[in-house]
Amino acid sequence: MNINLYIANKIRKGKITGKKIAGPVITIATLGIILGVTVMILSLTIGTGFKREIRNKIVGFGSHIQIINYDYNSSFETNPIRKDSIFVEEIYEFEGIKHIQEFATKPGLIKTKDNIQGIILKGTGSDYDWSYLESTITEGKLPNYNTSKTSNEIIISNTIAKLLQLNIGDKVPMYFFQDKIRARNFKIAAIYDTHLAEFDKMFMFVDIRQIVKLNNWNNNQITGYEITLDSFDQLEELSREIDILAASRISPDGGMLRISNIQQQQPQIFGWLGLLDMNVAVIITLIVIVAGFNMISGLLIIILERTSMIGILKSIGTQNWNIRKIFLYLGSFIIIRGVVIGNIIGLTLCLIQQQFGLFKLNPENYYLDTVPIYINALHIVYLNIGTLLVSYLMMVGPSYLITKITPVEAIRFD
Repeated sequence: MNINLYIANKIRKGKITGKKIAGPVITIATLGIILGVTVMILSLTIGTGFKREIRNKIVGFGSHIQIINYDYNSSFETNPIRKDSIFVEEIYEFEGIKHIQEFATKPGLIKTKDNIQGIILKGTGSDYDWSYLESTITEGKLPNYNTSKTSNEIIISNTIAKLLQLNIGDKVPMYFFQDKIRARNFKIAAIYDTHLAEFDKMFMFVDIRQIVKLNNWNNNQITGYEITLDSFDQLEELSREIDILAASRISPDGGMLRISNIQQQQPQIFGWLGLLDMNVAVIITLIVIVAGFNMISGLLIIILERTSMIGILKSIGTQNWNIRKIFLYLGSFIIIRGVVIGNIIGLTLCLIQQQFGLFKLNPENYYLDTVPIYINALHIVYLNIGTLLVSYLMMVGPSYLITKITPVEAIRFD
């Protein structure tokens, strides 16, 4: 029988004679670890979920990578590139490419009887991936741009619809400025709402052939290609590889291509999301430290309570290490129990929020209407391993106090 483990278990259950403060101390220490682990899991899953949701919204508007004209024109009044099916096939050969689609943009003004608003028309074609935008539709249905006839139906945001008091089926006059003012009438087919005010106030979606006509381009010209990846983690690597490939393509008229990824297009938002990672890391670090000191104080109290027992064990020849193991076992009971219960509570709360969305947010401030949750099993495993390691390391110090206790003084200790 492991006598050290046996004694530790007796102390934990309060079955050793003497002062009876070990029970409450163990309970408080366990509750501290439960609370710490629960908060860490919630912080990690909410922080990761928030970053993931915001990132997906931004990528939904502009994909991960865009290939455009090598003119460094920063406006939405773009110079065209030529369609190149061979070039698209070469990009698809890279591992990690999910989808490639054509797009075109055109700035203009939308005018109603009482209001006027500057907007960006984004032209989409038959190859456009509607999966993200479809999930944001609040009214109407997606128009069909796959017919042989150019469609005049558009998709506007809920923000613009409220601002200009527009509804499904309304005809909307728009004006575009080039050598002369050009007017077009469009019909509202659907209204979307992403809760990203910066984008919702700006973008409207239209048949790409409308943009081609407005710009006096031929049917072989577009603003560029949008590329969606299987994973955001591949962004930097594939950006470099596609950039090298794009640089080697020169059109017959001498035009060249360049790439722009979503982080380059939206540096402020991604910088803010990077700070969010730092905030989560700081919160987790502070909680681990507090939980560790909670363990230290609890273990010290238990050691002081059992000073007489330590003296008796030393007087009968028990080695310091064996006595230290008693309290390390006791600490292990507290840590493991606290971590297990903390995981159960934390993950249960996460799953409830993920399934039912009980906790709401103001989308005007947070870009989301519910608290987002994303559970990454690997992150949870790392969090638990880190918590266990730090807690065990912080127990070593208090247990060393046992070596300083002499048998005579310990037996007389009250």
